[in-house]
Amino acid sequence: MKYETATPTGEFTLRLSATRRGARLARLLAVQQLHDWGVTGADAIELVVAELANNAVQHGRVPGRNFEVRMERGDDHVRVELSDARGERRPVPAPEPDEGGYGLLLVAALATAWGVKDRPVGKTVWATVPLTGR
Repeated sequence: MKYETATPTGEFTLRLSATRRGARLARLLAVQQLHDWGVTGADAIELVVAELANNAVQHGRVPGRNFEVRMERGDDHVRVELSDARGERRPVPAPEPDEGGYGLLLVAALATAWGVKDRPVGKTVWATVPLTGR
């Protein structure tokens, strides 16, 4: 596991194994970082991190490759990015969830914007989540 502490610019990055345990740790460590930044009312950000980490593990896993979590704190939002090694599997929110669930609909509801961008290896799914209760 690679762990970088917050920098003065309000950035946080970590790499975790693409396992269920890694997804759980992503959520827990993101919540701790939000606490360290003094962010209150971070439930929406926690849910977005949890959903995107779960998707990275379930749908973006490549054996032997990690996934990366990155958060950047702005004045009124936190940008969450989850990167995995499977660029060909791009998330698409369905109007009616199948057996996969409501995850991306939840992300879309909690974020002011979200999307997918390519990387040299894989993809990054990002979401901008507004801060509440500041």
